[in-house]
This record gives sequence, structure tokens and C-alpha cells, in this order.
Amino acid sequence: MELEQKVASLPSEAGVYLFKDALGTILYVGKARSLRSRVKSYFLESKWIDAKTGSLVREIADLDYIVVDNEKEALALENSLIKQHKPKFNVLLRDDKTYPYIRYTAFEKYPRVYVTRRLKKDGSLYFGPYFPHSLAHRIVHFIHKRFLVPSCTVDLTRAHPRPCLQYYIKRCLGPCVPGLTTDERYAEAARDARMFLEGRRGDLLKSLEKRMQKASDEERFEQAAAYRDLIRTLEEIEERQKIAAAQGDDTDVLAWYAEPPQVAVNLFHLRGGRVVDRRDFYWEELDEFDPAEFLPSLLKQLYLDAAYLPRAIHVPIDFEDRALLEETLTERAGRRVEILTPQRGTKRAFLDLVEKNAKHSFEQRFRVLKPTSKAIAEALQNTLNLAETPKRIESFDISHIQGSDTVASMVVWEDGRMKKGDYRKFIIRGEHGNDDFASMREALERRYRRLQEERRPLPSLILIDGGIGQLHAAAAALEKLEIINQPLTSIAKKEEVIYAFGQEDEPIVLERHSPILHLIQQIRDETHRFAVTFHRQRRSSRTLHSALVDIPGIGERTAEKLLRRFGSLARLREASLEELSRVVTRPQAQHIVQHLRSQTPT
Repeated sequence: MELEQKVASLPSEAGVYLFKDALGTILYVGKARSLRSRVKSYFLESKWIDAKTGSLVREIADLDYIVVDNEKEALALENSLIKQHKPKFNVLLRDDKTYPYIRYTAFEKYPRVYVTRRLKKDGSLYFGPYFPHSLAHRIVHFIHKRFLVPSCTVDLTRAHPRPCLQYYIKRCLGPCVPGLTTDERYAEAARDARMFLEGRRGDLLKSLEKRMQKASDEERFEQAAAYRDLIRTLEEIEERQKIAAAQGDDTDVLAWYAEPPQVAVNLFHLRGGRVVDRRDFYWEELDEFDPAEFLPSLLKQLYLDAAYLPRAIHVPIDFEDRALLEETLTERAGRRVEILTPQRGTKRAFLDLVEKNAKHSFEQRFRVLKPTSKAIAEALQNTLNLAETPKRIESFDISHIQGSDTVASMVVWEDGRMKKGDYRKFIIRGEHGNDDFASMREALERRYRRLQEERRPLPSLILIDGGIGQLHAAAAALEKLEIINQPLTSIAKKEEVIYAFGQEDEPIVLERHSPILHLIQQIRDETHRFAVTFHRQRRSSRTLHSALVDIPGIGERTAEKLLRRFGSLARLREASLEELSRVVTRPQAQHIVQHLRSQTPT
């Protein structure tokens, strides 16, 4: 069926339409109250009010559609399809910052808690989002300290000979080692942690009070005191939350600054009447910027799937689908959610302030201003979901030619700059051939076994030059040393995709202008340079050594002395008889000069 016939035969019901190119790739997803009227409007030249629509129409070779019962269903389906297919003509939500959730692994025999930024259907329970992002880490730390439920990568399906450091500093019950705890004790701690995360503080307090009384009656006074301290802490948390809730409603305020094709958006979160965090979004190649299309697209992607919705969202302009989106969000939240455009007073003044901040973000991202190393480190912490701002990064790479002269390099970034005094070189001892993974395991095992022996701290982050294979090789080395919870990530060549250990199935893709990506690339490139330089030096030294021992009268020790003094065959050829005589005997120097002259091409 021809495209014109398809358009003419479209139903006049609500639904979602998908424009496709000649290869079947989805170009654009949209929703409509009447599919026929909406899609027809694209093919009337008088309606092409901007270049983007004209470009879209010229590429359309086919279309598909899905009929739904009403506009609300169309709104939800449109958002889902945009996120799934990422059509090039839709405004796509991209940012360097997503808010963290707390993951409770309910499907495990020994449930654990983790801070995560990605929700998966894996049987876990997710709580959040939390902002500022440090709040999620503080809550998980509290669970470690008070409930002794860990966040770790240890395989708890098998027994281990000894526990890790977390057990000894009383941050874990130690389910990994038989005899350290019981299944009943761990299950009780996990239930308490879950009730805490679910906000069932009243039920948790009652349960703890009963256990405290029972422990006291049985003269287990140390256990009773531990319950008492936990009860007091929970009561203090409850009181602080009541005070914060009474101070004001929750509001999100969004504004932008645009110089197409570049756009910067700021989203401020007000909770309890005060700003608790902000979120930045950037677009680098948005050729046509139409606020009336841009704003609803952004709001739908931000809020239709959000776990938590504020009571009010303040935006700079009104838009066509505002009432529909407001009604949909209200139904999802189970309470009134308003989308407002303040015109005057303190709310308008704050909206203007957010717009001013958006302009400042634009300047920092796209112009001469550069974020400070501290700001980049904080952004890196947020992007990689680290518990703390990274102060020291150790980065590794492997270099060889067809498995020969294999070496590894380690470079160090610390407090905003490369720390060359801490760089390390590794001559790979194992006969691994072309197996980069085995070489990576050896390098990391040697590095961090030494740190363990010297009782020195581990880095904030380990960065691997490579993809998932190299990342897993590094993780295997750390596991062999029983190092757990060590932040570990890798950056794949060419694709410039970042993999964080434990989240490999959801790689991190950053905008090419992202200062976080630039920092990781800078460290990776320096690691690669250092590895290649060392490999060339070693290969050159081996070649020179082989050439020297072929000279009559020159043995291994003499070759080593010449190697240290001159470094390369080219420099040795340039050396005079007198220079050589300072290192070896004059007869040896004469042998070297004669041999090298006979080898020099004419």
C-alpha cells in the first residue's frame, strides 16, 4: 500500500504513530487524539513551519500506528516507545546525572542493599529516588552500621574461609563464613532493614521494643542495649522527617537556556521548602529548538515513569498537552500534581533564578569556562555511583606486539592532576601470549597484593583501558586477593562506552562534550601512552642487547653496560671511539665500531 493510501485510511481514534525510513528505522514517534488528522497535517506543505518537520517528512517512507482507548494511554505509550527506539527526530532526554535508588535483593537467601541508578526486573525491591545523591549512600551506610546488612559482591551461595574487613569493623554479620551468624539472625536483620527502607518506622520500633524487652528479661544486656540505641536513633530520624515535612510542599522548577544546536536545562528540586539538589541536561545537536515541542517531550520522559512525583512542577511556558499530562501524573501519584507557569512573586523570581543557572551551565559546558577539578570529580562520583568523591584513580593498560615483550602500565590521577611520581611499570612474567585478560589479571594482582602487604590504602577508583573482558579480568584479580567493594570501571576503545563492575549490562554513554568523559579519556590516553612507550623501550632494549652480544668480545655484562649508557642502536652508531672507551676497553670499543660500520647500509 502506498504511503498516501495508508495516511488516508488511518482511523480517527486516539493512538500513537511511528514514521519510518526506507530501511524500516523509526524516525519519529508521536501521539494524537485523532491519528488521521494528526498524520495528515505532516503532509501539507503549508504546515511545514520549520526545517526539522520538512526534513522529517522528506525521509518518511512508511508509517505504523497503534490505536488506544484514550489520550492518556497514548501519552504513556508514546513515552515508552521513544525510550525504547530513541528516534532521531524526537527530543531525547540525555544527562550526566541520574538519581540513585537503594536496591534490596529480596530474591537472595541473604538479602543485601546497594546504591544503584538503574532499575531492573530481577526480583529486587527498589527504594527512591534519593536526592541529593549522597543521601542514598548515607542511608546504606546507616543500614551497614545499625542492621549489619552489607553491600558486597561476595558470592554468598558458597562458603568462604574468612570474612572481609566489613565483618571485623562491625558493618556485616558475616554470612559468607559458616558459624559467624545464623540464618535466623540474618533474616531478622534483613527484615529490619526492609521495614526501614519501606518507611514502616512504627512497625520497626514496636518490633525492636519487644526484642529489647525480651533480651533484658533473659539478661542479655549487651543485646538489649544495642536495641535501645537503635530505637533512639530511629526516633531521632522520625522526628527530623516530621519537621522537614511541615516546612513546605515539594516542587520541581525547570528552565533552560538555548543557542541551537546547543541547549542546557536546569531542574531544581525543592523539598520541605528548600533546595535539596539540582539536575543538569545538555543537548549538543538540537538543530531546531521549538519550546512548545521541547518542554512536553522533556516532562513526559522525566515524570511518566518516575517513582516519585512532586506536588508541583514550575515551567517557563504553557503548552498544548499540559492539562492532559497534569491529569495523568495526578492519577499516577494518587494526589494532585500541578504543572504551573508562575507569572509574578517569589515563585516567578525563583523560576528566573533557575533560568539564570541554566545559562551559567550552558557557559560552563559549551564555552570557554571549564568546571573545576573538584566539580568534575563530584560529577564523576555521581555518574559512576561511587560512595565518595574520587581523590585517587589508578588506571591500567596492556601493551605488546603479537604476545611478545608484554608490559603493563599504571598511571595515577590524584586531586585533579596526573601524579607522575606514582606511575608504575610491570614486565608481565607469565607466558600469556596474546591473552590480554591474563596479563591484566597478573598486573592488578601484583599491584594490589603489594598494597595489602604494605598496608596502604586502595584507590578511590580503578580504571581499566578496555571493554567488559578486561574489566572482568581485573575483577578476578581483586577477588583472588579478597578485595571487595572496590570501585572498578573500564572504558572501551572506539565506542567510548564506560562499564562499571556490577552494572555491565547497562553501560554508561556520555555526551562527547561531557567533562566527565574528557577526564576519563585523558587518564585512559595517558595510561595507553605510558604503556606503549615502555613497550617500545623494552623491545628496543632487547633488540640492541641481541645486536651487541653478536659482536666478538662483547658479553652479557658489557652489553648491559652499553645499553644503560647509550639506550639505542642509533645512539651507539653515533658514538665516537673515545666515548665508547669510557664505558668499555679500547679493544672492545674498536670491535664495536668496526662491527657497526660493517652493518651500516651504504
